Amino acid sequence: MPSVSSPIAIIIPARYGSSRLFGKPLATITGRTMINRVWSLACAAAGADVVCVATDDERIAEHVRSFGGNVVITPKECTNGTERVLSAAKMLATTPAVVVNLQGDAVLTPPWVIAALIDEMRRDPSVEIATAAVRMDKRSYDAMRTAKGHGEVGGTTVTFDRRGNALYFSKSIIPFVRNDGQGNDTNPLPVFRHIGLYAYRYETLCRYVSLEHGPLERSEKLEQLRALEHGIPIRVVEVDYGGRTHWAVDSPDDLKRVEAIIAEEGDLVAA
Repeated sequence: MPSVSSPIAIIIPARYGSSRLFGKPLATITGRTMINRVWSLACAAAGADVVCVATDDERIAEHVRSFGGNVVITPKECTNGTERVLSAAKMLATTPAVVVNLQGDAVLTPPWVIAALIDEMRRDPSVEIATAAVRMDKRSYDAMRTAKGHGEVGGTTVTFDRRGNALYFSKSIIPFVRNDGQGNDTNPLPVFRHIGLYAYRYETLCRYVSLEHGPLERSEKLEQLRALEHGIPIRVVEVDYGGRTHWAVDSPDDLKRVEAIIAEEGDLVAA
């Protein structure tokens, strides 16, 4: 069992064989590979003691070593990023008390967002899992609603109680907003976009990975619902991107979009 002095580890799962963007971690964005950018963001996040990349591909591992990064080779049998993160955590020299799962394509995640989850895990020892969410303004809400109306599945929303514990995550927009007058400074929308960044107590991560998939997870294709279905609370930390854009990288077009965002908003990664 990890002691209170055990480290907090950020582990970045990176898989070469992405079906929509093969070799994605090694794709170049404005002069740096994707995995190098995510590594740099993790290293800039306050509160982490260990940062490492978890991969089963020697090409990624060799590249991480080339820029001085720590890397752990995980079994090819890992079926998803969460299993890969746990496998890597078990191989660290010291068992971490908290494990942060930072996706290997999260190239626009501000370091202060990562730090906010770490701070919450330090502040409240009762929190087993923490994740991040951003309140949507009228513009982003309307954009998501239009996209969903066209059949797009990207973008997850979350509702939570007054303590900040998640009630539900969905690929639909929740809650349903009846009053179109909402969405201003005095009457903000109660709609939060979920950011796929997680911090786990080590023991909780071990338990979570072993749990049976439930009907809600299978229906929504959202693995965090497994925790809720099995009664594990998830603390939702409201974060502020500081006016910066959140964007996922799943295709070559996304690479171009991310480069355009960096050019417009500035680079979070120091030169």
